[in-house]
Amino acid sequence: MRHEGKPIGFVLNGRPVASASPPIARLTRVLRDELGLTGTKVGCDAGDCGACTVLLDGEPVCGCLVACGQADGRNVTTIEGLTEASETAQSLQRAFLRHGAAQCGMCTPGMIVAGTALLERNASPSEAEVADAIGGVLCRCTGYRKIIDAVLDHAGSPACPAPDAGAAVGARIERLDGVRKVEGRDPFGADACPADALVLRVIRSPHHRASFAFEDLEAYAAANGIAAVLIARDVPGRNRYGVIPPFADQPAFAEREARFRGEAVAAIVGDAKTVEALDLAAFPVTWTALPAHTTLDSALAPGADLVHPERAGNVLVRGRVVRGDVEEGLAAADAIVEGEFETGFVEHAPIEPEAGWARRVGDRVEIAACTQSPYMDRDDVALILGIEPEQVRVIPTAVGGGFGTKLDLSVQPFLALAAWTLGAPVRMTYSRPESMMTTTKRHPGRMQVRAAARKDGRIVALDFAGDFNTGAYSSWGPTVANRVPVHASGPYLVPNYRALTRAVHTHLVPAGAFRGFGVPQASVAVEQLYDELADGIGMDRLEFRILNALTGDQPTVTGQILGEGVGIRACLEALRPHWERARREAAAWNDLAAVNDQLATSPPPRGEGSGGGGPEDARCRSSSGSPPTPDRASRDSALPTRGRASHLRRGVGVAGMWYGCGNTSMSNPSTMRIGIRPDGRIALHQGAVDIGQGSNTIIPQIAADALGVSLDAFDIVSADTDLTPDCGKTSASRQTFITGKATELAGRALRAEILRLANAGEEARIVPGAGEICVQDGDHTRRIPMAELETDEHGYVLSAERSFDPPTTPLDADGQGEPYGLYGFGAHLAEIEVDTRLGTVKVLKITAAHDVGRAINPTLVEGQIEGGVAQGLGLALMEEFHPGRGENLHDYLIPSAGDVPPVESILVEEASPAGPFGAKGIGEQALIPTAPAILNAIHDATGARIRRVPATPDRVLAAIRAAMSSPSRGGPSRAEGANRGGGRDEDAPAVAPSPALPPPGSASPSPPSPRGGGMVSP
Repeated sequence: MRHEGKPIGFVLNGRPVASASPPIARLTRVLRDELGLTGTKVGCDAGDCGACTVLLDGEPVCGCLVACGQADGRNVTTIEGLTEASETAQSLQRAFLRHGAAQCGMCTPGMIVAGTALLERNASPSEAEVADAIGGVLCRCTGYRKIIDAVLDHAGSPACPAPDAGAAVGARIERLDGVRKVEGRDPFGADACPADALVLRVIRSPHHRASFAFEDLEAYAAANGIAAVLIARDVPGRNRYGVIPPFADQPAFAEREARFRGEAVAAIVGDAKTVEALDLAAFPVTWTALPAHTTLDSALAPGADLVHPERAGNVLVRGRVVRGDVEEGLAAADAIVEGEFETGFVEHAPIEPEAGWARRVGDRVEIAACTQSPYMDRDDVALILGIEPEQVRVIPTAVGGGFGTKLDLSVQPFLALAAWTLGAPVRMTYSRPESMMTTTKRHPGRMQVRAAARKDGRIVALDFAGDFNTGAYSSWGPTVANRVPVHASGPYLVPNYRALTRAVHTHLVPAGAFRGFGVPQASVAVEQLYDELADGIGMDRLEFRILNALTGDQPTVTGQILGEGVGIRACLEALRPHWERARREAAAWNDLAAVNDQLATSPPPRGEGSGGGGPEDARCRSSSGSPPTPDRASRDSALPTRGRASHLRRGVGVAGMWYGCGNTSMSNPSTMRIGIRPDGRIALHQGAVDIGQGSNTIIPQIAADALGVSLDAFDIVSADTDLTPDCGKTSASRQTFITGKATELAGRALRAEILRLANAGEEARIVPGAGEICVQDGDHTRRIPMAELETDEHGYVLSAERSFDPPTTPLDADGQGEPYGLYGFGAHLAEIEVDTRLGTVKVLKITAAHDVGRAINPTLVEGQIEGGVAQGLGLALMEEFHPGRGENLHDYLIPSAGDVPPVESILVEEASPAGPFGAKGIGEQALIPTAPAILNAIHDATGARIRRVPATPDRVLAAIRAAMSSPSRGGPSRAEGANRGGGRDEDAPAVAPSPALPPPGSASPSPPSPRGGGMVSP
């Protein structure tokens, strides 16, 4: 420890440094703010996320938990030091690039540091040792599997050479922005702020609903040396914004009443030292708590106070899709099942909290921030400031994960207003609690569903009603309410269909976009009921789905005929051998467990130790036969787990999915510009924000093949509203599809122009060179000197700009029409193990088959699938956000490296003519079927049906006990299943009892009577 008044000294990356910071300052602050090493990221300042991992005397530690004084006289090594001097780290970085182990890149430096520390002491670790070593570093993007593979393969062979011109699409190309990610050089929102920037902090409501009054703000500012206190009256334009303009309702600063806990009412701006030292609890504001709607029932109660006076019944919007006649379909059915299902708020938890900075430049304002939607940000900020959109420039920083939450404004309006008002640069970084308290969440849903089938296995009807808690403001509530009815059928032929939804306002944090826009919630309900239908008619659960899978010539529930590119049947059929193998293995495991359970509860048989029934008999017993009874002396050898396996049951579950790429029945174009400079270099204006999904690599791959040149011919112009055309928002699995198609069109157009100038045929080869373009057409070569061509307004001698807007049509009053230009399809198989004593669930493996149309980059597609699986696992088993509680990453649990099982990805390529080179999106699709597959596997293992997620141990135990104590399973009673605001006008029908509880892990029960056995008879 330093002597008082003397600087703290330590060796940083092999060089001695001194710090003038107080001994209690966080080491991360010293490294980043004082010494300028921003490769060490900060995600929580609480030791929960591990993004700040550094080496202290060679051991990995969370830099945010180390006081600067603790480093005195010691060695500190950061990602920068490892990149410069460690051969082990360098080989690991190369492995990360080969395996696609870096996605957004926010956690990557911490992973590299932790992995290097392991490899320095153990060059050949096991998979379990790797998972343990990186277990303290959270990743929200990758699902950890490629990170583990990279560490295991750190000394592996070098990457494949770059593909030839015209062969980029389909190649496993390393991320073009990957090197700066693995070296910690990707600049995130908090990494590149001006040194002289003022700091902004926000005053927020501590109540779900409250009126408030300010005291003397000028006196407060003067007394504390603050540059400005900003409130609603300081907004020069419209104090309202929203991602869907007709529904815009959220103020930058609340006026008179705050509608949710965490809503902003004021901002404090000043120099960093002053503002960071303030106790915000002393801010001069008086709060009066008011009665708040914190549940759907409260908000929907007759005569309930309105969250927004203009929205009757607290209903923001309703969704509706109706086809055929549901009542006739139910009447014609041989089996009907019904259930009510609930999901809660889910936090996005990107490892990077929201951050950015802004400055005023003349009559313009520039904002650099993490965002998924730069042009949407630009337009809303312009309205708030009362200026033209062209006066606002938005420069997206690297985005450390988004998943939907960074579609909505966060820091942008505060920064823009402060910079505009003060004429000085201003920066802001949300704390982790602030991020979790205030940003959007996955919509909680409450859904009542009836599904019906004939005894031949054909689905004849589905009746779905759902309420979705959209919180205090609209955000993406209209999108969820309208997308869910289109998708709730699943990717199956459903001739009689009714889906009614409502987005409902409460006094809780706004719910917005989260990887699927409500489709994962609906899938949790419907895919479980499809399992119950299959069981009820005595049909294999996978074969039931294959039988009902949509084909290209059959109508969807909106009446759309999809034509080419419908790969759901292929996905399900690809799972068939995995399903059969997993079912056999689960049955064998459970047979052995049953034997062990019998031994544990029965007295030793007469003649113990003599005769048959030994361990070999137990191990080889067919799942369809009666278990032998080994003698007690041989019990331990028959069961390697020495008596512990009796309470572990294994199960297998499957679920299908589909997802429309892009906006629902709305225009959502992307525009791409490609230009050739006088020096012969090709500029690609890549405005599709990369949040980890890989658009910085995918879009150039498409451009290269469309133009017919090699990837290294391009210079990438990154997203910037001054420099790149509008590529739309990064959401709804639209960028590969829509921006990719615009890129293909622009590339082909530029190629055609070059070939025209060269008078060359379609098969000619284009080779960019220094100051020229060389066109080789058979034996003929034509050189086009760039100096002979005039430049356009962008400085290009040749260029092409093209837009693509997916072909859709509006939906009519019954939701009939063509809502999407194409759909992605997929199916997941989950293998799980349930501890029936504790209620814990361990996922052993996920097999994921996805129809991606054309895999532009298979490595990146696999990464999206694995990351989606991890988030789906969280939805199924552990994640639920409670506003006002657990606003940190140690109370709110997301999957860590030890939670995510091996994931086997099967890429199905049913090309869509609408997509670039046939490609579809994958971002949302990868999450949707994971949770229902896991829930179906829990039922397969235990007979327990989980109707509220997550399936936490207490809920699993309660469901197991209920299943074992009741002669019937399935949906709730008539009273429980009655309409509680689901949107139906008719009474809910009675819920059928299900067949008797089968042995865990057994095959589907034998067929019931022709009318559906113990279920409701129509």
